[in-house]
Amino acid sequence: QVQLVESGGGLVQAGASLRLSCVASRYTLSSYNMGWFRQTPGLAREFVALISVSGGYITYADSVKGRFTVSKDDDKNTVYLQMNNLKPEDTAIYYCTAGMSISGLRESPDYWGRGTQVTVSS
Repeated sequence: QVQLVESGGGLVQAGASLRLSCVASRYTLSSYNMGWFRQTPGLAREFVALISVSGGYITYADSVKGRFTVSKDDDKNTVYLQMNNLKPEDTAIYYCTAGMSISGLRESPDYWGRGTQVTVSS
């Protein structure tokens, strides 16, 4: 069973940075592609970024490209989302996800964490 635990959310002002972390259960990062989604109340969950098992393929939503960076440390079983130049529209609950296929991960991840709240004030 894959378990994902996010941390690092908080309340920041526009223009600030935050780094989210997702600690996964053992061996998850060597078997699953990892991603981040976000959700604003009343709206559907939105794909943010993903990183492949090898780390060689990374992709982002257009809305965060150039500001967010996804990375991982297999030795620490941890995936990161570095978020720079945050905007009020980035306010959401951020979820760590895992999926066996990259295409599946973008549409319907196999596993979800419980999420961490990010709030950006203007």
